[in-house]
Amino acid sequence: MSYEYLLLTIFLAIAIIFPLMPLAMAWLWARFLSPAKPGKDKQSSYECGIESTGAARIQFQSHYYLYALVFLVFDVETVFLLPFAAMGFVKISVAGFLAIMVFLLLLVESLVWAWAKGVLEWK
Repeated sequence: MSYEYLLLTIFLAIAIIFPLMPLAMAWLWARFLSPAKPGKDKQSSYECGIESTGAARIQFQSHYYLYALVFLVFDVETVFLLPFAAMGFVKISVAGFLAIMVFLLLLVESLVWAWAKGVLEWK
């Protein structure tokens, strides 16, 4: 076995053990150190002391989620535009220019779609 494969094996073992160690410690803590106190109140769906009434399902308004999703799309796009803005101070190739123009075209298209659907109007 060569030296490179030994390092790769060590890194793979660390990558597997590192996330599993806190899970194992939490399981051991819950298994051996946490006191078990079963009871009617603890087994109920809410432990606040108030009996639940009514339906647990609540209808959410979807336009809040659409507004948040549109915000995320246009917020993340600035991260993609930053490298091209930095490239503006040096020579950029034609392929790079076309790539950013296609990206901006898709971005403008999604903005027009959201505007036409009324997603940007707060109700």
